[in-house]
Amino acid sequence: MTIRLFVILVLCCCFHSIAQEAKKQLQIERTTNPPKIDGVFDDAVWQTAQEAKGFTQFRPSAGIKDSTQNRTVVKMAYDDKAIYIAAYLYDDPNLIMRQFTSRDNFGQSDFFGLILNPNNDAQNDTEFFVFSSGTQADAVASPSNGEDFGWNAVWDSAVQITDDGWTVEMEIPYRCLRFSNQEIQTWGIQFHRQFRRYRSQYTWNPIDITKGNIGLYHGELVGIENITPPTRLSFYPFSTGIINSFDGETETDLKFGLDVKYGITENFTLDMTLVPDFSQAGFDNLSLNLGPFEQTFSEQRQFFTEGVDLFNKGDLFFSRRVGSSPTGDISLQENEVVRDIPNTVKVLNAAKISGRTKKGLGVGFFNAITDRTYGTARDTITGALRSELVEPLTNYNVLVLDQQFNQNSSISVVNTNVTRNGHFRDGNVTALIADITNKRNTYNLIGQAKMSNINLASGTTTGFSSLFVARKIHGNYRYSFDHSFADTKYDINDIGLIFRNNYNNFGVDFGYRTFEPTETLNNYNWNTYVNYTRLANPGVYTGMSFGGNYNAATKETLHNFGANINFQAGKQFDYFEPRSENRYFIYENRLNSNVYLSSNYNNVFAIDANIGGAMFLEKHRDTNEYWFGLSPRVRFSDKFLVVYSFDYNEIFRDRGYANNSNDTNEIVFGQRDQKTLINRISGTYSFNPFHSLGLTFRNYWSTVNYEDQAYFLQENGRLLNTGTSFSQLGLGNSNINFSTWNLDLNYTWQFAPGSFLTALYRNQLFNNDREATVSYSESLNSLFEQPILHSFSLRIQYFIDYNNVKEIFKKKPKSNDKLSTLGKFQNYDPHTRLF
Repeated sequence: MTIRLFVILVLCCCFHSIAQEAKKQLQIERTTNPPKIDGVFDDAVWQTAQEAKGFTQFRPSAGIKDSTQNRTVVKMAYDDKAIYIAAYLYDDPNLIMRQFTSRDNFGQSDFFGLILNPNNDAQNDTEFFVFSSGTQADAVASPSNGEDFGWNAVWDSAVQITDDGWTVEMEIPYRCLRFSNQEIQTWGIQFHRQFRRYRSQYTWNPIDITKGNIGLYHGELVGIENITPPTRLSFYPFSTGIINSFDGETETDLKFGLDVKYGITENFTLDMTLVPDFSQAGFDNLSLNLGPFEQTFSEQRQFFTEGVDLFNKGDLFFSRRVGSSPTGDISLQENEVVRDIPNTVKVLNAAKISGRTKKGLGVGFFNAITDRTYGTARDTITGALRSELVEPLTNYNVLVLDQQFNQNSSISVVNTNVTRNGHFRDGNVTALIADITNKRNTYNLIGQAKMSNINLASGTTTGFSSLFVARKIHGNYRYSFDHSFADTKYDINDIGLIFRNNYNNFGVDFGYRTFEPTETLNNYNWNTYVNYTRLANPGVYTGMSFGGNYNAATKETLHNFGANINFQAGKQFDYFEPRSENRYFIYENRLNSNVYLSSNYNNVFAIDANIGGAMFLEKHRDTNEYWFGLSPRVRFSDKFLVVYSFDYNEIFRDRGYANNSNDTNEIVFGQRDQKTLINRISGTYSFNPFHSLGLTFRNYWSTVNYEDQAYFLQENGRLLNTGTSFSQLGLGNSNINFSTWNLDLNYTWQFAPGSFLTALYRNQLFNNDREATVSYSESLNSLFEQPILHSFSLRIQYFIDYNNVKEIFKKKPKSNDKLSTLGKFQNYDPHTRLF
């Protein structure tokens, strides 16, 4: 009896597993008469196409079927050139949200999403979204890298608002996809639909959001036969005219260039920028940096943000290194001073090859070459100028091999290399990376081992770093353990980014999240953590911290709010603030906390707000800090949005590194007050999905006012109050008044698929002096006394598809059989369960 019961239970579990894994299938039919992409379903092809219907909600509630009033019906067809989609999204047209935005900006709009996975491997998706406004978005996605909306393809879509909802019609050319040359193919497929007013999202094939990556829950597209990957060759010729005016001097320039995309094989693509032009990349958000580590900025050059998911493996590639400031300095001779060293290096060309085989092997190769760069020295007596090489001809390479398996795991090998001509520094980094999830998608292990080699004229140094993470990734309660290590010689900063090495850190996290709404909340989550840190060499304790976070979204009003708290308990040993090897600065018991609110962006008026503070529970120290931010936003119409942001931060009696240049060879600290104020304005006016105006403004102001009393850092990590002023030590005034002003005004017109005209005006001001006690208005007056940079540029880019050029020389009759009804859409048998 016991054995029989056991067998029954096992069979039940097996059938339950099979039921869970069953996927919907959609049969797609070939057409000889492709539809006209206009959002009107009167084409003959839609009258016989099979329907995908019966969508299921997964956010905020799971398992709710779509209703009669809000049902979704999708049909598909294909031919030798493209995949075609028709989606009827039933709804009350008066309730449909449709904010007009720029491409890839979801805004406050309903959307329909098509997710395709030609390899059907649950890990490599290509996503296409169409908003109710008609705007498009697209991305490539994988579990390890998330969604990359920097990837852009050229495809067609159209939207119509109807009496009972809205329609979407799409054409996805095969050049946008990577698939094998098999006679019969089965693709992974998923459809998404979001109702923005409820923040609710539905999919065709149900999703279990409690475990696994979202690609595991795709349905299947069957019936694709005898299609051949096209010649994927596209050209993007462009020209940019530039006028710059600064300090009474005006410069003009006219640039021509070409970007190329070429499908080397059915699964691998070559992207090249032959004559790069980054003149319209946005300004960096400069801020005052008092810390020991470099200040970095996000990438804004399109070539380096598009299709880089493979190259992000292991966090070894920081694209801003390519074309950044020179690595060398000028060797000054007697009576010489530095007159000029350029801030950037010219990129001569860049290319990347990426793709993945049918068996899951991903290969990525990146290469860029930068030009020689010279600095200038001036003789203070004769005035003679002398040039010196500060950055030679340099070659940047990244190679990635990434093998995926089990639909949820991967093992990767990554190598980065930077080679500079001559006696300049070279760098090489190699990494082995594993991301392993068990078959039930309940637990995950991450392991990384990295080795760096730096070649200098004085010799070679080799460093090592590792990372290990074990975590539970299913259910309401989740936890993880992590360990990270880097020795003193580990250095990836030739083409990567690491702020510091020499660490041996441990962390434990525990949290809880909901997957179903409560009586008052759509969702909430909290987590707690403990971090314990040491140096790798010497192996000494540096500190520990613990804290927690809470975040929630309300059910009816759809407001988001949360809080966080962190406590660095006991003595903390900072080995980097002194800027001197083997020296450290001790601080104790730092407590900081923050609360925030983000109201519902669906409303005409919404606001983001946060307030927080920090303090040290330490004897003989009364450092305090507080900050707050307000960001109101007004959506005047579906076309016009304005957002204003104000952030204020003030630190009283902080202690930090001041100067190391003094006759006593002491490390000098100071006690200082710092005040920071940031104003931002952004505005967009979208005439339609193809025409838009944009404004971005930012004014940053920060002052640092030191007490005129120096502290010496002692060997025990404590500060000694010398009772001596900075001036008496010969250090002069260390106060800072730092301010910047950036304004961008742009107009963008997509005049043809993949083709853009962009007009951009911008100005910039910068000031850095010692007047730390001035008011904000006085600082603005000083800022406007500085020379202002005015820049105007006009860029035109045109998309040319090789296959379209071939068609020009072919004589082929074109026909579209149009009908007057919506065919089977009118006979749709709806679900009766109401959302």
